Amino acid sequence: MDSAVFSIQEYELYLERERETFRMNTVEPVYQLRDDLRFRLGEVQHQQPSAHPSNWEQVIQQINFVKAQQDDIIAKLDAEDLDLEEEIVSLGLEKYLTSTSDNLVNIPKEVLSSGCPYPELKDSLIEAFHFLSERYQSRLRSLQEQLQRTDRFCGWCQQDHEHFQFTVSRYTYDIPNHRALCMDMLLRLFPEKSRQELLEHEGVWDLKRFTQAQLRAVTQQWQRDHEGLLARAQVTLQEANHAHQEELELHRDRQHQQDICLHLREKVQQWRAQQEEVAKLEAAIAARQQEEEEARLKREREKEAAIRSQQKEKVRQFYLKQQKRREVLEQRDQERLANLRSVMEEQARRDKERVQFRANMLQHRRLEKEVRELERQREEQERQNRLEALRNQVGVVAEADPERMMADTEAWKSRHLNVNEFELQKPLYSINTYTDTQIVSDPRVRVEQALREADLHHSQYAREVLSVIKPPKPPRRDTRSILKF
Repeated sequence: MDSAVFSIQEYELYLERERETFRMNTVEPVYQLRDDLRFRLGEVQHQQPSAHPSNWEQVIQQINFVKAQQDDIIAKLDAEDLDLEEEIVSLGLEKYLTSTSDNLVNIPKEVLSSGCPYPELKDSLIEAFHFLSERYQSRLRSLQEQLQRTDRFCGWCQQDHEHFQFTVSRYTYDIPNHRALCMDMLLRLFPEKSRQELLEHEGVWDLKRFTQAQLRAVTQQWQRDHEGLLARAQVTLQEANHAHQEELELHRDRQHQQDICLHLREKVQQWRAQQEEVAKLEAAIAARQQEEEEARLKREREKEAAIRSQQKEKVRQFYLKQQKRREVLEQRDQERLANLRSVMEEQARRDKERVQFRANMLQHRRLEKEVRELERQREEQERQNRLEALRNQVGVVAEADPERMMADTEAWKSRHLNVNEFELQKPLYSINTYTDTQIVSDPRVRVEQALREADLHHSQYAREVLSVIKPPKPPRRDTRSILKF
């Protein structure tokens, strides 16, 4: 188990190094090309268009080369993807190949990343989360579709709906006969709507609020069920891990006992064979035992010496190969380090030039801004001087004559000399109302007419403007309302 864990960790480090190498070979050239193009574009914007016509061909060639390189890399990745899919299919893992990320949206990471020793248990837990998500998603989808059937203001305009909500909220259930009072007030506020339309709008509004409350309740219930299922799944996974550990311990104990028994059985069989061989050889080769034993020992020593020499030679060759391999790797790493240092120094130089260029541009813009501000102040001063000169030219020089100002004019006197001649043309009765001149003289009417012509009389801007304008005369106290909408 320890060796397997170490091998997995080494493989993870190997994959991380490969990923970093792939990023340096594919992504970094694109970013470098982008920065270089931005720098070139910034230089060209402050130069003549025909200053360096030949550089554009090199830039286009470089862009085409990077595009071709990226296309080759994408083609290789597609081929590797296909090979990996074929390998997965050959191993019988199609269900993991065809699983999409949409199915894993509502599955917790604790379940997905858990090292469950029983795949069937993990699949059943994932299916349980899928079933829970599908059940609540169908209910939420139906409620959301029901909410989308009506708009935000239940078919009315925003102002009427807000007035309706405010009026209904004022008549609470603790007020006696609140329904009748509320309906009477609604009929006053909306005289153009019938009682049936008001009741239908109230029903639509109540249905919308009830649907929203159901949506919140279903969401909370989904969260509670999801948390409960997650807690049960974690407990189940812990129990499965404990059971698996116990099974592994039991299996290791049994395997150890079997190994000990097999080793003892082999020793017993070997001992019996040796005893039988000794009994047979003692009677047959008693006289030549010493000579054969010496010859056998000599042959064994020669054989062991030859084997040792061969092994020593193999070990020496192995160490030589290892030394050469280390020297080659060291040389390659040194070359790669030198190249990276040169690239980093060049990039640092370019970055320093870009920073200096941007600082110069910022200083130039600041100076231009100061010059424009001084020019504006000078023009403003000249304009004020011209206005002061015009004020001095058109100043009032006439003497004050209040008697002449309050006296009747000659035209008025000429009109009222013969008043009796025109008495026959007077109206039969007097009208106690406002004339069109008095109505138009109200600034609120003129502003409202201008907003209506601009099609802005229903906007928030129109309401704010009309609320600020005051009437020509203050209203009487008995006409003021305490209701605020």
